[in-house]
Amino acid sequence: MRGHDVRLQQWVVSMLLRGWILAVLLVFAPLSHAAEGVDVVQAHLENSDDGVKLSATFAFELNRGLEDAITHGVPLYFTTEVELTRPRWYWFDEQSLTESQTIRLSYNVLTRQYHAAILGRLQQSFSSLDDALSLIRRPSRWLIADKSALKPGAVYTVAVRMRLDVAQLPKPFQVNAINNADWRLSSDWKIFSYKAE
Repeated sequence: MRGHDVRLQQWVVSMLLRGWILAVLLVFAPLSHAAEGVDVVQAHLENSDDGVKLSATFAFELNRGLEDAITHGVPLYFTTEVELTRPRWYWFDEQSLTESQTIRLSYNVLTRQYHAAILGRLQQSFSSLDDALSLIRRPSRWLIADKSALKPGAVYTVAVRMRLDVAQLPKPFQVNAINNADWRLSSDWKIFSYKAE
């Protein structure tokens, strides 16, 4: 009987250890997806005849869940946000400017074409997902401020980020996106200084 008790104890310990390892894997598996995100490779402001334009480049990959969503007809919205603040020694920083640009990425099953549209301005069609993502990763320079909006000679703190905008998804997908790490795709704010001319 003693040999049987020892084997039973070993089996119980083995099962508990396997259960513990499985639990650890299940807890940390979503974190590996959540750690994936968007990198702001470069961002700077440029002066033009029209005003001030943002030039930015982003690096990211879509995970399997997002790729499946897009190929099944769910459009994805990528929003780039830029904020300009002017430091003040006597009070809080002045919020000078907040602008955003959203690019809608969709797939047409009938034509087998991907469409990337900068809302309200431009739409392009692409034969591959990677080509469509290139427009999101390297968007064209866009006007964020008229020349008169910024004070000449003033130094501004500029913050830029890009994120998957789940608030623009169809309602059933918004609920899923909030609870699913696959849908959390965002960059940290990239901060730099800009002197207005």
